[in-house]
Amino acid sequence: MNIKKTVFYALAVAIGLTLSYVELLIPVNLGVPGAKIGLPNIMTILMLYVFGAAPAFYTAALRIVLSGFLYGNLFSIVYSFAGLILSLGTMLLMKRTGRFGVLGVSSVGGVMHNLGQLIMAALLTNIYVFTYFPLLVFCGVIAGILTGTAGGMITGRISVFLRKTLNEM
Repeated sequence: MNIKKTVFYALAVAIGLTLSYVELLIPVNLGVPGAKIGLPNIMTILMLYVFGAAPAFYTAALRIVLSGFLYGNLFSIVYSFAGLILSLGTMLLMKRTGRFGVLGVSSVGGVMHNLGQLIMAALLTNIYVFTYFPLLVFCGVIAGILTGTAGGMITGRISVFLRKTLNEM
């Protein structure tokens, strides 16, 4: 991997961490523990659409670990990893079909992220956490639309520039 890509990936992690912190400052109470807007997922969408699955996974995973240690705890890391694996896997499959745009991919990714977290919570606590699922589907779709819109706009505007700049050297 060339130096430019390494630096950009590090920058993507840093921007994701910053968005994680900004998200902590936004008082959102949806009646569901842990429900968030998902601002850091804007970077995951950008990485997925510009660089592919592996860079999207690695930068999101690093961001999850770092933000867990900086702003959360071990459980937030475990829950976020469960959400990442299910959501990124689903988003990748949807993207590969070519039938879904960024908005659809991101919306389903938001729902799958919540489902992954619920599955982990059920394994660690009890099955009754699934009573939150209907509300989390709604929250996941709304968050996915917001992050998908932002991620799609950013990706559309800078993807050609990034590919060209990062491949030159």
